[in-house]
Amino acid sequence: MIEPHVIPDAVFDSLAGGEGGPEAVLLLRRVRRSRNLLLLRHILDGPCGPTAREAAELLARVERTAPTAVESVVDGPSFGTWASRAARDCPEHRRGEGCTARDLAALAVVAAVRASVATEISVPVYEGMLRLPGLGTAVQTGNEDAALVVTGADPGTTAGAAGCAGPSGPGMAARRARRQSDAAAAARGEYVVEIRVPGRVLRLPRDPSRESRDWLPVAVLQAEHKGLTLSLPLETADRQLPALDTARAGPAAWQGLLQPTWELLVESHPRRAAELAAGLSGIVPIPAPARGVTSATSRQAFGTVLASWPAEPERLALTLLHEFQHSKLSALMDLVTLYEPGGRPWLYAPWRPDPRPPGGLLQGIYAHLGDLAFWRDRSGKRRGPEQADAAWWFARIRAHTERGLEEALEHVRLSRLGERFLECAAEAVDSAGSVGDDGDERLSRAVARVATGGEAAWRLRWAVVGAADVRRLADLWRAARPAGRLPEDEVGAAAGPVEGPGPELGQWAARQRGAERAGSMRAAADAVVARPHRVERWAELAASAAEEGMTGTDVLRHRTELVKAVFLELAGEPGTPSRDPAPDPLALAAWLAVEPPGRGRFEVSEQPQGARHAGLVQNTGVSMSQNARSPLANTSATG
Repeated sequence: MIEPHVIPDAVFDSLAGGEGGPEAVLLLRRVRRSRNLLLLRHILDGPCGPTAREAAELLARVERTAPTAVESVVDGPSFGTWASRAARDCPEHRRGEGCTARDLAALAVVAAVRASVATEISVPVYEGMLRLPGLGTAVQTGNEDAALVVTGADPGTTAGAAGCAGPSGPGMAARRARRQSDAAAAARGEYVVEIRVPGRVLRLPRDPSRESRDWLPVAVLQAEHKGLTLSLPLETADRQLPALDTARAGPAAWQGLLQPTWELLVESHPRRAAELAAGLSGIVPIPAPARGVTSATSRQAFGTVLASWPAEPERLALTLLHEFQHSKLSALMDLVTLYEPGGRPWLYAPWRPDPRPPGGLLQGIYAHLGDLAFWRDRSGKRRGPEQADAAWWFARIRAHTERGLEEALEHVRLSRLGERFLECAAEAVDSAGSVGDDGDERLSRAVARVATGGEAAWRLRWAVVGAADVRRLADLWRAARPAGRLPEDEVGAAAGPVEGPGPELGQWAARQRGAERAGSMRAAADAVVARPHRVERWAELAASAAEEGMTGTDVLRHRTELVKAVFLELAGEPGTPSRDPAPDPLALAAWLAVEPPGRGRFEVSEQPQGARHAGLVQNTGVSMSQNARSPLANTSATG
């Protein structure tokens, strides 16, 4: 009988609050392992199954004697991304040539090498390089599209000469002999790995972690502090991962940075450090942006952090905390349903320049719980300007997270567990304290101004206003009649990569941090009238109105695009002969804010939500086999 993975209520609540502990992380890791094996089963049962079968059989053979070697590959950075890609591509590859499924051979070889198992298998070669994710890259392997990898007891002395390429070559007798001598060879330290292409044999160093002329190993970074150890491959051998960057910072630089980073995490965040030790599976170095540092997480690669060179321990610590939150939530959402179709498709996330789908919004909220813990700790330990900087970031992250929670609760169609999840997240934010606890009202006001202005600017960029609605409201204004119910709130989707809103808004936001108070609301309104197409003018107006408590603040912040569109409809373009006197933006916002009798105009249609979580019985949305150990087992998803 296949037993499903079950998350106890207490563990779910702890995870939802941002942590969970190492036991919860190990559970999520097992969940993702089951998912990867089920994907493999799906691939083997599909049209590309014959292409992957030999490699899958090798994995099954290694698992019978060294299951941890297979687990290390299945849990590693590359297996999940390969399995998802192959499962997606399978319907398009029915002949086997160039099929994504054939890349499983490289992963199977890694498991065989880690277990010192003898094998002979054809492995794809791309651009003259044979990549073994988690192990290393063999360079100068020629123009062939495949090479024969032979492992075991000194394969150069047995059948199979140089020039063999492909699954043919040595006969079955040689294979049996090699398997029989495997254990003895490993015991004598004679286990070797050869890569064979026509006219050439490349033998790996006996210790594959050592570099040679034709072999570039994957470095394994190590850090230890107070008995807690972190071991992370610096993955540079997976061709499907982003363009790799080790020129600016090689393995030695990463190793030198990891130790002080780990000491910081263990000292300041011991529980989260234990989670990282249990769940992180690798770092992928990626090119740095023009300015700053970038990082990411692949949903398919549990525990893998993609990061550009961070240069300092604090930045790397924050990156590891933030990105691992994404991995935890991705694995959790394999098991439980947090939201359902039917809510708004595109939502406001204050930490992003582009609209986000519901899942992306929840991911951002959850990742920011890690950031919040980090900056709370830093603001208590820094001094002088560094302390002020940490306090600013703590306040900004808290404001972002609170606004994200508000957006999700209002516009995402949450399941019962989704409501419970966000309630626990909100409790974690509340328990973090607030920026005003020490009486720093100036900082609180500055954060609020930036938040209000940033949302107003975002709406000008992404919210959609119908021309007919704008004309109707303009006619009502001219007739001195009430605006009535506002048109439906719509947000468009982004097409392609999205950059920030521009330097002018960034400069405005930077000025707020040092300002005692917002500028004059009246002056901000006059500035809008003079230059109504300038985004930062509307941001300043929304922020000033909010700080002075003006009627219409909500409209200026949450329907900025509507206020601007009606303003332009009434005023016309500057310089046109028929242009009417420009309306006062403050008066226009106040007029739009007057609610008609009945339901409020900022409410959305009622959506069926689950009951609150009192007495809730845990319901795992997708159950996955805990017993799906062999990649060839006849496993299936249930539930």
